[in-house]
Amino acid sequence: MSAGAGSSTAASAGASTGVLAATCVSAFVVNANTSAVSILLPAISEDTGASLNTLQWAVTGYSLVGAAVIVTSGALGDIFGRRRIFIGGLLLFVASCVVIAWGDSAGTVIAGRAVQGAAGSTILACGLSLLSAGSSGDAQMRAVSLWGAASAAGAAAGPLLGGVLVDITGWQGLFWIDAGIAAACVPLTLRTVPESRDPSRPRSVDFAGTVLIATALVPFVFAVTEGADWGWLSGPTLVCFVVSAAAVVGFVLVEKRVRAPLIDLGLLRNKFLVGSSVAILVVAGCINAVMYVCSLYFQNPDGLGMTPLEAGVATLPAAVGIVVTAPLITRFVDRLGARRVIAGGFGIATVAFAVFGFTHASWGYAAFVGPLVVLAVGLGLANGPASSVATACVTDDQVGAASGISNMGRYVGAAVLTAVTAALFNSVYTRQYTSGSAVSDALAAGFSRAAIGLALFCAFGFVLVRFVGRIRPTGPPTAAHYAAAAAASSHTVPTRATTVATGPTNGTPA
Repeated sequence: MSAGAGSSTAASAGASTGVLAATCVSAFVVNANTSAVSILLPAISEDTGASLNTLQWAVTGYSLVGAAVIVTSGALGDIFGRRRIFIGGLLLFVASCVVIAWGDSAGTVIAGRAVQGAAGSTILACGLSLLSAGSSGDAQMRAVSLWGAASAAGAAAGPLLGGVLVDITGWQGLFWIDAGIAAACVPLTLRTVPESRDPSRPRSVDFAGTVLIATALVPFVFAVTEGADWGWLSGPTLVCFVVSAAAVVGFVLVEKRVRAPLIDLGLLRNKFLVGSSVAILVVAGCINAVMYVCSLYFQNPDGLGMTPLEAGVATLPAAVGIVVTAPLITRFVDRLGARRVIAGGFGIATVAFAVFGFTHASWGYAAFVGPLVVLAVGLGLANGPASSVATACVTDDQVGAASGISNMGRYVGAAVLTAVTAALFNSVYTRQYTSGSAVSDALAAGFSRAAIGLALFCAFGFVLVRFVGRIRPTGPPTAAHYAAAAAASSHTVPTRATTVATGPTNGTPA
């Protein structure tokens, strides 16, 4: 969201209903789709004949592209019109759903999910900007609260919906339904949502920065995913790391020179923003990684042998718990401060992952429930406050940029930690199985080592706490704070009203 002249109150009031309907429905669909895919992977693997190790790119590819595109899509909306880019995101989402549903190979599914990553991040970024442009003050905060609640509900409902649909329609059903809902949002948006843009923003777009982010992330994820098989000091692994490092250097050089940089490097001197964004990265990575390995282990015949529906229900303590817990913690943050709450959250999550480190083939589902609930509480404690700090530690005109940085971190965390965890799970399983262990024992060992790896990442959160600072809310928590905390598992939502520049097409000359 960009700072600038506000739109008229009359225009804002008239646009609010249409904007809310289009943006909230699309946010629900995007987040439900994202969180459901891990449940679908075993069914997709069975249909396409692809290994689960290959299909993890359907999860990480989505996040990689989303990380590269989310800030750029917001910039395109500011320049060419937020409604126009939002509709473009919806159409791209529909197309990606159709490609995936018709796909009969892993390559098609993975490619479709990569395109969906671009579409999903565009819908979320521009949808939130449309809400901010279509209202102001308390009305804007109410609208943002509803959007946050819709995002949170989608993220929580996704695994269950995915499990239900696999049994009823096959795994393709989720994508056909999502395509239909997204398509219905297009005429609704055209009919009810006014256009807005930021005429004060430079017309240039930092496409070079976008490409360099992708160039840094993709080889890095390839290296950490395949390094165990290639050899950590092998030529392909080292080349990937060198390319990734060179892209990071190139990105910094480009951002210093372009007129409208993708990331304001000056904001990276704000230790509160950096600390909270890295905390968000760790939390998002742990959420996505644990959902991934739980889905695979629960559905494997030599694991818990669940159906997709049963696995969707079984993962609810983690999926719903994280979303429900975060806003309940808001009052603790008000009293104790973000630093203590985030530290406590990482500590609790570390303990839960450590318990999973003792996973044995004899464990039934009952042994997983307790740690999953504790994990949900811990990650919820760390997640909501970190997202609030990310936008509370900057000035009003920097909120949009800070939100972009934290959301990019969220996508990066989801991609990297899911890839690392999947690689660790598969490597340990393969080593145990080839050494003569029973399949069930090898699977349990893979789950155990993956959990220990995630425990170490959560423990790293303690190091980050000192960078978060002693930021407290300026007053008692409002509905916006609760909704922002709930939505924090998928998106950083500002908790104070902002002014967003609009063009003449929105009724008010900028």
